[in-house]
Amino acid sequence: MITMIAAAAENNALGKDNDLVWHLPDDFKRFKDLTSGHHIIMGRKTYETFPKLLPNRIHIVITRKKDYKAPGCIVVHSLKDALDQVKDDEHPYIIGGGEIYKIGLEFSQKIELTRVHCDYDADTFFPEFDEKEWELVHEEFHPKDERHECAFTYLTYIKKDN
Repeated sequence: MITMIAAAAENNALGKDNDLVWHLPDDFKRFKDLTSGHHIIMGRKTYETFPKLLPNRIHIVITRKKDYKAPGCIVVHSLKDALDQVKDDEHPYIIGGGEIYKIGLEFSQKIELTRVHCDYDADTFFPEFDEKEWELVHEEFHPKDERHECAFTYLTYIKKDN
């Protein structure tokens, strides 16, 4: 089951200037818990925001640059090539950015979306998706608190059979 995992604001903002625009420690923990032990597929720009490789995950970086090097990662040139690399993983994750999510909608069976209940100025956005094609199977609200500047809701969608 291919899963897209993202945190997006009410206006679908993901980030600005190759960085997140919020800090939600509980969402980071959830991301780690879900993706640990799996392949994570990302675009080059997302990869380049990491200070180091994320532990206990196989990193796949998609880039158009034919000679691109990403030490410790598998480098591919399309999402299809990335998906060819994850055949032995029952639950690979697409982790961004905006362009990769847009392409990934067609191939994903699940979306783990943290909806951040604020609007942010951004230059990268999560794609619009037709909620009639997806079933919301889990919803968990977290209020704003001393560690989280905005309230947020974990939303789990499964693609409906057409």
